[in-house]
Amino acid sequence: MITSTLIFRQLFEARSSTYTYIIGCAATRKAAIIDPVLETVERDAKLISQLDLDLQLGLNTHVHADHVTGTAALAKIFPSMRSCLSDESGAKADRLLAHREKVKVGRLEMQCRHTPGHTNGCSSYVLDSEGLVFTGDALLFRGCGRTDFQQGDASRLYDSVWNEILSLPDNFSIFPGHDYNGHMSSSVREEKKFNPRLTLEKKKFIELMNNLKLDYPKQIDRALLANMKNGEM
Repeated sequence: MITSTLIFRQLFEARSSTYTYIIGCAATRKAAIIDPVLETVERDAKLISQLDLDLQLGLNTHVHADHVTGTAALAKIFPSMRSCLSDESGAKADRLLAHREKVKVGRLEMQCRHTPGHTNGCSSYVLDSEGLVFTGDALLFRGCGRTDFQQGDASRLYDSVWNEILSLPDNFSIFPGHDYNGHMSSSVREEKKFNPRLTLEKKKFIELMNNLKLDYPKQIDRALLANMKNGEM
């Protein structure tokens, strides 16, 4: 998608079902990438070059447990790129972002909203001018991130989603960090009405999240160690 102000691409990595997003300023060609994956760095770098974009920021929504971030590898291709992560993550990045801190992508401005609960360092990135929010694992299409490991806290996640994401205008588009059933996006209006987890009362949500009994993430032992160091292997 290209408009008079925005260049936007949504990309997918199949092994971890991760969405990666490229956000570009149409006027200046400055760009950011959200949640890049190590295995698709070559693909993403090629597209960024073909779109004639100057990659400035590599934004991770959190310290991922299911894939290794591509920010370190991308920085070798685009030396001006700076990696960003929540200042509550406890991990390494070129720039650690405080709650509600803003970052510039050319003439576009994105706000980092801390949305902990899946992990301590989860953030969502809000692009107000275009009505977009990138929620990582905090809020998924009709779901949310798990809270049973890596500082997970169901109570914090519930509050984060309602206070920082679902408080946005109803028409805002939600772009999640993952989807496992082919859904690409949602909206604030939809999730407030149809999300089977977040529409529960808080107490019932906590009970549900504490009893999901999910499988151990397949790549966690490899991914966490690398992602604490900005994806350096």
